[in-house]
Amino acid sequence: MSRESIKARERKRERLVARYAEKRAALKAAGDYEGLDKLPRNSSKVRLHNRCRLTGRPKGYMRKFGVSRVTFREMAAKGRIPGITKASW
Repeated sequence: MSRESIKARERKRERLVARYAEKRAALKAAGDYEGLDKLPRNSSKVRLHNRCRLTGRPKGYMRKFGVSRVTFREMAAKGRIPGITKASW
């Protein structure tokens, strides 16, 4: 599990990206790169990193479910993800 500070930093970046999305798109369309430079760095979508919503794990992220592979496996085994069952034949 990652530290709370790292998870908080990522949440802060997500808020900044959402806040400046329209302004950033307008500046980019106008070609005003000096204006883009004045915006906060963390407002760029490129700086976001996919992390598990529950544990904050940065690797093995499954986009469809929003959790890491480890958390996904635990939740699937306990039946907490609808429509997912362990394969057996």
